[in-house]
Amino acid sequence: MAVSTKDAGARDAIALDRIDRAILAALAADGRISVTDLAARVGLSKTPVQARMRRLEQAGVIRGYRAVLDPVRLNAAHVAFVELKLSDTREPALRAFNRAVMAVPEIEECHMIAGGFDYLLKVRTTDIAAYRRVMADRISTLPHVAATSTYVAMEAVKDAGSVILPD
Repeated sequence: MAVSTKDAGARDAIALDRIDRAILAALAADGRISVTDLAARVGLSKTPVQARMRRLEQAGVIRGYRAVLDPVRLNAAHVAFVELKLSDTREPALRAFNRAVMAVPEIEECHMIAGGFDYLLKVRTTDIAAYRRVMADRISTLPHVAATSTYVAMEAVKDAGSVILPD
C-alpha cells in the first residue's frame, strides 16, 4: 500500500452557512447562472452574492468553472479503471509517479488507494485499441509501475462529475 507523508486533509475546511451552501449548489448545477439570477435564488442582492463568490473562490472552495462535455459525442466513451501497484512506495517514488501521471491526458482521474493496490486510475479513450496503446506506451512506462489490472466499464450508470456538499 502506498503511504504518503503529505496529509491530504491538511487544508482547513472553510465554514459555510446556508447561503454559501445555496450559492455552491446553484453554481454546481449551473455554472453559467447570472449573478442576478443567483442572487434571486438565494435571497440576497447582487453585491453580497458577488462578495461571497469572491470569498469562496479565494478560499479555494470554488476552484473554477467549466463546461460538462459529452464523451460519447466526442468519441471518448471508452472508460477503463486500472488498479496499479508500484515497486517502490517511498515518498520520492510517489512524487515521481504523481508527476508523470499528470502528463498523460487519457488518465482522467488518479487516486492513491489504501488497500491491496496503490493507485486507481480512470482512463478514457476512444476504444479498446486506443486503450491498449495508452496502456502499453504510457501507463506501463510510468515510474515504478510493477503491476496493473484493468476493468473496462460497460455502462456509466451514474457519473455526476460534481461534489455533494456535506451537511
